[in-house]
Amino acid sequence: MKAFRNAYIAVIIPHINPKSSQLFSTKPSYYLHRPFLSPLRNAPFRYFKNPNSSSSSPFSSMGDSEATIPSTGPTIEAQFEKFRTHLDESSNLREKIRNVSMEIDSAARIMHANLLLVHQSRPIVEVLEKSNSQIDVIKKHFSRLAEILKECPDQYYRYHNDWRTETQTVVSLLTFMHWLETGVLLMHHEAQEKLGLNPTDFGLDVEDYLVGVCFMSNELPRYVVNRVTYGDYDSPRKVLNFLTELHAAFRMLNLRNDFLRKKFDGMKYDLKRVEEVYYDVKIRGLSEKADSTADQGVQGQS
Repeated sequence: MKAFRNAYIAVIIPHINPKSSQLFSTKPSYYLHRPFLSPLRNAPFRYFKNPNSSSSSPFSSMGDSEATIPSTGPTIEAQFEKFRTHLDESSNLREKIRNVSMEIDSAARIMHANLLLVHQSRPIVEVLEKSNSQIDVIKKHFSRLAEILKECPDQYYRYHNDWRTETQTVVSLLTFMHWLETGVLLMHHEAQEKLGLNPTDFGLDVEDYLVGVCFMSNELPRYVVNRVTYGDYDSPRKVLNFLTELHAAFRMLNLRNDFLRKKFDGMKYDLKRVEEVYYDVKIRGLSEKADSTADQGVQGQS
C-alpha cells in the first residue's frame, strides 16, 4: 500500500495540481522529475558472444583494414641493432682501458712502497734509485693506453675516468721524487715527458696534475717530522718555504666546490703542520745548530 501511495502521489497528482506534489513528497524534487529509465538501460553492459561467430572480439565486425596496425618493426630492429653493436664495442674498449689502468696502479703501488722508505733513515739516493726503476714500466703502460685510445679519436674525456685516479697517484709520486732530488716543483710539461705523453694526441690533464700535486703535499708534514727526529733540523725551513710558495700559487686559481678544491683546502692543514714543526724547532734553538752546521760545511768546501 505504501508503494502504491508513493506512485500515486508522484504520477497522478502532479497532472491534477502541479504544486500539490510538493505537499505530499517525502523525497527531494530531483527524484520526482528524473526521467523514467528502463531496467535494460540501468543494467550493466554485457557482451553476448554469438555462437555462430568464430571471432572472440566484440568488435569483430570491424574491417581488417581498421583493425590492423601498420608495423614498424624492421626499422626499430635496425636502429637497436646499431645501438647494440656500438655498446658492445664501447664495453670492449673500456675493458681494455681498465686492464691497463690496473697495471698502472700495480706499478704505482710498488713505486710508493719504495718511496715510503724515505720516512726512515734510508739515504735519499738509495730510495730514489729503487723508485725510478718503476718509471719506465709506467711509461710503457701509458704508451699502451695511448694506442688503445686511437681506436676512438676525439673521445678522450669519455673514458677519462677509467684512468684518472691512477694518473693522479703517479703524478703525486713523480712530484715527490722530483722534489726530493731537486727541491723544486715538477712542472706539467716535465711530468708529461716522464710519462712519455704527447699533448696533441694523449696528454696529461691539467686537473689531474694539480690533484697529484695536492696529494704530494700530504707527504711533506710526515717527512718533516721524521727528518727532525733523525737530526735534520733544516728540513722544516726548506719544506715550509716550498709549501708556502706552492699554496700561494694555488690561490691564483679560481677553484670551484669540486674535488680539486677539497684537496687544495687540505693543503692549508699540511702547511699549518709544517709551520708548527718549524716554530718548535726555532723556539728550541735547534735551527741555529742547523745553520751553524751548514756554515761549517760551506767553509770546509771553500
